[in-house]
Amino acid sequence: MTAIPVSELTSLIGKDMGHSEWLQIDQERVNQFAECTGDHQFIHLDEEKAKQTPFGGTIAHGFLSLSLLPALSAGLMPRPEGLKMAVNYGMDSLRFIQPVRVGSRVRLHTTILDMTEKNPGQWLMKARNTLEIEGQEKPAFISEGLSLYFV
Repeated sequence: MTAIPVSELTSLIGKDMGHSEWLQIDQERVNQFAECTGDHQFIHLDEEKAKQTPFGGTIAHGFLSLSLLPALSAGLMPRPEGLKMAVNYGMDSLRFIQPVRVGSRVRLHTTILDMTEKNPGQWLMKARNTLEIEGQEKPAFISEGLSLYFV
C-alpha cells in the first residue's frame, strides 16, 4: 500500500482493505509452534489420535492462527506518510470460531473500523480482522485489533 497523508487517515474508517494471499497451514508449522509455546496437546500433534475427534485430524493452535496476523496483514494495513513505527496495541475482541485443519489454506480479510489521534503524532487504528479458511463458510477467528502508529 502506498503512503497516505496523515490528514487523510480518518477517511479510511469503514474501508475494506481486501484480502491477503492464501497461506498453507502444514503439520511442520504446527509442530514448530508447539515446540515454541510448550503446547503439546495431542489434537495438534498426534494425527492418528486426532482422527478420532470431531475434527477428524490435527488442527492448528488457535494462537498459532492469531500469530499469523502480522505477516498476513503486512500488505493490507495503511501506511501513514512519515511513519516512524507501528506497534501492536492489543485487541478489543477476539473470538475463535472454527479450528484450522492441518492442510488448510487461510487468508486474512481486514476492514478499518476506527482511526483516532490519541496524542500529537500518535494514531490508534482499530481493524476487524477475519481469518478465512478456504472452502469453509465460517472463519477461524474474528478480532478487533489495535495498532498504534507513530508519525
